Amino acid sequence: MLLEEQRYIHEDLERLEQGIADRMGDEPKQIRDRLNRDHEVSQLLDQIQKQSSILLALYEDKAGARSKEILDISTGDPFREFTNQYNKIKEHHGSYPSEQAENSEQWYKPRKGPDQPYIVESMFSGEEAYGRFFDLHTCHEAYLNLPNAKRLAYLQYLEVFDDFQPGKGGIKRADKLTDDYFRYLGGLASYLESFMRRTRPLENLDKVYEGWDKEFETAWEKDEVPGWQKEASAAKKNATSRNLSTADAVWCEACEKEFKNENVYKGHLNGRKHIKAAEILAKWEETASVGDSHAPVALAHRLRERAVAEREFRVKKLTSAMSTEKDDTRVNVERRQGMTERERAQELENFYNMSNTPQNQAPEEEDDNDDDDKIYNPLKLPLAWDGKPIPFWLYRLHGLGQEFPCEICGNFVYRGRRAFDKHFNETNHITNLKRLGITNTYLFRDITSIAEAMKLWEKIQREEKKHHVDDGSVVQMEDAEGNVMPEKVYLDLQKQGLL
Repeated sequence: MLLEEQRYIHEDLERLEQGIADRMGDEPKQIRDRLNRDHEVSQLLDQIQKQSSILLALYEDKAGARSKEILDISTGDPFREFTNQYNKIKEHHGSYPSEQAENSEQWYKPRKGPDQPYIVESMFSGEEAYGRFFDLHTCHEAYLNLPNAKRLAYLQYLEVFDDFQPGKGGIKRADKLTDDYFRYLGGLASYLESFMRRTRPLENLDKVYEGWDKEFETAWEKDEVPGWQKEASAAKKNATSRNLSTADAVWCEACEKEFKNENVYKGHLNGRKHIKAAEILAKWEETASVGDSHAPVALAHRLRERAVAEREFRVKKLTSAMSTEKDDTRVNVERRQGMTERERAQELENFYNMSNTPQNQAPEEEDDNDDDDKIYNPLKLPLAWDGKPIPFWLYRLHGLGQEFPCEICGNFVYRGRRAFDKHFNETNHITNLKRLGITNTYLFRDITSIAEAMKLWEKIQREEKKHHVDDGSVVQMEDAEGNVMPEKVYLDLQKQGLL
């Protein structure tokens, strides 16, 4: 019966909603449990969409079977259809007498216990730590195999893999049109998309990707994609707006390389590499400005550039959306490089012990384990991500024993020079400076005292007023011909006998 099927789907939708509510009511402490819960909720939401589409098709009743069934029940014998259904059920159970009836109320309820598997166990590698860090070793190897690519270590690659400017970590524009580079970008983009889907199962990522595609289409039509301008003049204009390391630095558009000063730049102009790069640039400019007779060649070249630029744009957007994971990955790799082999083995053992912890363990067992594993930390060392004190040599290496108070931040004490230098660019410090009436905050680096900051700001204000000339306070003079000029200019011309 179609009506019975509709009723059953409505009941199933209510059970699915209750299952989602039961899972969202608990907030797991560990990232593995929280990610596993989100994936379970995502699967239930997919089931709701599937059942809703079936229910919608039944209500639309394009074939008219539902209307016919309602008409038969309302006009005919109401017990006839009931008797037919009863006989079918009786015949089914007569054919399968040992079949067990399932309790549908238990289908979508959260299952607790040590034997329940994790959905996320097979989704992440050990390096990814359940979505906390990137695992870009494969992409790094593919990058090193690219022709004319810089020989970057893995830690350096993590800092610049999303920056495709030649001076940073990318390769030249002419070398980007190779099949190897296109496959490298495809592998990098697909990994980042997969990582984002695995770590954010409850977000509508298809809609986000669609918005990025529209943004790229708009930028490409306006010829505003950085590094992929159509005209050579636009590319040169983009080169002049690059962020160079120093004020005396010079950028060579042909070599796509930064030089320290003008003399070094002029010295490399006679080299074979520059001459060869200049010839390639001239060919590219010729290709970009070909006439209608070579339109198919130019069109094919531009389409290939578009495909590469689109993947670069996607990688930039994905990385900016997961900037926290990128920074955490770089810090984690740097931390692991400073560890001994014994410390790495201990960390790996702790990670596997956490992975083998039963899902949704009872609170009493957790309390017992906490009592048994009390942390011995007499030196009051900072705790690492696993909840244990960091090694003392690492504490000394980063200078965490040094304290740097900042009066502007409410006498907050920063431990270590690195954290102290970093806080000058943070929102809290900049906001406190603006509350004091200071707008040019970049001039107040390494200043932590309110009195010193106000003294420097008053000095800057006085200097600005000294150089500022008020047009209303300048005395205007007029000569015999009616020309109006400042008093100083008038007196100078009078002394020279020109008036």
